[in-house]
Amino acid sequence: MTAGPLLLTRGDVSELLDMDACIAAVEEAFRLEGEGRSPHAGVLGFPMASGGFHIKAAALELGRPYFAAKVNGNFAGNRERFGLPAIQGVIVLCDAESGSLLALIDSMEITSLRTAAATAVAAKSLARPDSRVAAICGCGRQGRAQLAALGRVLPLHKAFAYDADPTTAESFAREMQALLGIEVVAVRGPAAALASCDICVTCTPSRHPFLRREDVPAGVFVAAVGADAPEKQELDPELVASSRLVVDVLEQCATIGELHHAIDAGRLTRPDVYAELSEIVAGYKPGRQTSEEIVVFDSTGTALEDVAAAAAVYENATAAGRGLRFDFGR
Repeated sequence: MTAGPLLLTRGDVSELLDMDACIAAVEEAFRLEGEGRSPHAGVLGFPMASGGFHIKAAALELGRPYFAAKVNGNFAGNRERFGLPAIQGVIVLCDAESGSLLALIDSMEITSLRTAAATAVAAKSLARPDSRVAAICGCGRQGRAQLAALGRVLPLHKAFAYDADPTTAESFAREMQALLGIEVVAVRGPAAALASCDICVTCTPSRHPFLRREDVPAGVFVAAVGADAPEKQELDPELVASSRLVVDVLEQCATIGELHHAIDAGRLTRPDVYAELSEIVAGYKPGRQTSEEIVVFDSTGTALEDVAAAAAVYENATAAGRGLRFDFGR
């Protein structure tokens, strides 16, 4: 008799999927998409008064056909109001041939890892290969994952950390310096973080642009991660419009990402976007063209990343005998 599906906790995920493996899985997902070997991913947003939910779904052929749907709640004020994480949810992983449920997986760790992994994949082609200094704007869980992921693909030796709460930036600096063995300095504003950096990641819940064109030196790679809903925005549309813009999913970014705000401001249209990341990973378009150009990656988070990461967790769990088996049919 076929074993029942697995229940995999956040702790299981953290032990079964490391950053290097997640970067490899996410890169393969973008390559398959770029080669036309995956159906388009889907997303549904459901706003609430103090946050919202989104449902992201996709399928991939990864030795066997997988389908995953992620339901995430994103409520920025949770920690202050309830002592809870801002992002919580679950991933439903299924066999895409039979429809059988394979696993229910806590989404918090996967979302953190796969979002950072996507930035690392983009940085491999869009950042200058000798990039040594990073700026992280937003020093929560995602900021930590972002800096760790960049350190896996680029020769970082220093990072600047900015957060709306200066004490959070200072804690981030101490923790990440000890963890990564590089110098990490807390600063009081985004302009100070950007002054001498090669890479900037914005990963905040901001609803107003705080990164301006004049803040960004020539040659910087900017990964904008925070805008995953129509009301969120981190970059001034002028910065987006004046850069080489790469998106994770064109239509999704035009609806909920930084591209959405640039279009609304009349600064860009869809045809002005240089490429989707999948086109670059698959080799159909080159990445960075010059050392002086500013490149922006609009990262709204595609469900292809969730399928790839969840499948890797599931396969590692079955090989290691991890997780709790259960049966809905009883």
